[in-house]
Amino acid sequence: MPFKKHTRQYDVVVYGYTGLLTAEFIASHFPTDTKWAVAGRSAQKLEDVVKTCQSLNPDRKPPQVEVCGLNDADLAALAKKTFTFIATVGPYAKYGEYAFKACAEAGTHYLDCTGEAVWHAAMINKYEKAAKASGACMFPQSAVESAPSDLVTFALASRIKSELSVQVGDVVVSLHEIRSAPSGGTLATVIGLFETFSFKEVAASHEPYALSPLHNPKIMPKESIQSKLTGSYYIPNLGLQTSSITAGTDTAVVHRTWGIFQQDPALRTHAYGPNFTYREFAKTRNIVTAIISHYSLLIGGALLAFCSPFRNIVRRFIYQPGEGPSREDAARDYMEFRGVATPDIRPASGKQAVCRAWYHGGMYLFTAACLSHAAQTLLEDDTGLTGGIYTPACLGQGYIDRLDEAGFKIETKIIDN
Repeated sequence: MPFKKHTRQYDVVVYGYTGLLTAEFIASHFPTDTKWAVAGRSAQKLEDVVKTCQSLNPDRKPPQVEVCGLNDADLAALAKKTFTFIATVGPYAKYGEYAFKACAEAGTHYLDCTGEAVWHAAMINKYEKAAKASGACMFPQSAVESAPSDLVTFALASRIKSELSVQVGDVVVSLHEIRSAPSGGTLATVIGLFETFSFKEVAASHEPYALSPLHNPKIMPKESIQSKLTGSYYIPNLGLQTSSITAGTDTAVVHRTWGIFQQDPALRTHAYGPNFTYREFAKTRNIVTAIISHYSLLIGGALLAFCSPFRNIVRRFIYQPGEGPSREDAARDYMEFRGVATPDIRPASGKQAVCRAWYHGGMYLFTAACLSHAAQTLLEDDTGLTGGIYTPACLGQGYIDRLDEAGFKIETKIIDN
């Protein structure tokens, strides 16, 4: 499908050396006449990226090189040159605001792969008005964090609405399996988060509706005393679950999707409904592993938040920024999500939508696919989006279809519960 006509010099710019896999993905999958550039502070490193891209696809246009400092002036100039901008410079809490601000003000569509919900919340407060005014469509948290949970929820809701012609009640998503080692950059982001934001700010950003433009008065399903004490939950059709390290971040994004769908006239056909709730867990083997996982997250999180000596000790034993699993090791990565959704019917219909979503391959290659195909969706599809800070699900079924071709599979069906 041809790209939309626009007046910018580039269709897409990849900003940051950690975007090498994204640049490689674009070189391998985008149309050969794509107008694009790689950007960063070192011309030599960028030339190396260009050579890698040319070796992957000698018949296509190589990316241009844009030497760009990490400051307002350079990034404002760069943002004005491109239709879509992929930012891969993190931690975003330290380095991400320059590009976000530049794109919001220039009307440039923006994508990133942060998992820093507290930074996401700060960007909404600072720049959503500017993005709406300029027409910039901004998509933070659009990769491993938090695209899978958001898209699984969208797929479950779509199945319920298409087959049962009703809206959605409770949705539960489970990280069923994950085989992957985080890179040094990801670990540095987690450890350094509390050195940029206070515990109160981080905790507030993980409240269910912290990122949503609307608050839902619907009461979340109550936890049993056993669940509160042990961190274990039994969910029909998902099995025994425990606390998930990604639950707070992903829940905030999914509820932002709910709020946008309820509020935005262009997206209201996707609305989940007023009685929608979302919960996220991780699959566990038994109650003992549930307790261990739950309290490890509680204690580990408290130490990271309040104990700087603990953060310094942890830094000595993990991958450093720029380090991580080899490509050969990462190729064996695997993740799988499962989900269930209850239709909003009174009395209860006895039916549920169930979902299985999975991906074989490196998590950073998955990130590259998420970012690249989101940019491609903005370049090719009539999304109906007019400007603002959106979520992955706002890109719709076309985005899901592109990710399916990249190996992220989502299967849904209706069952009798």
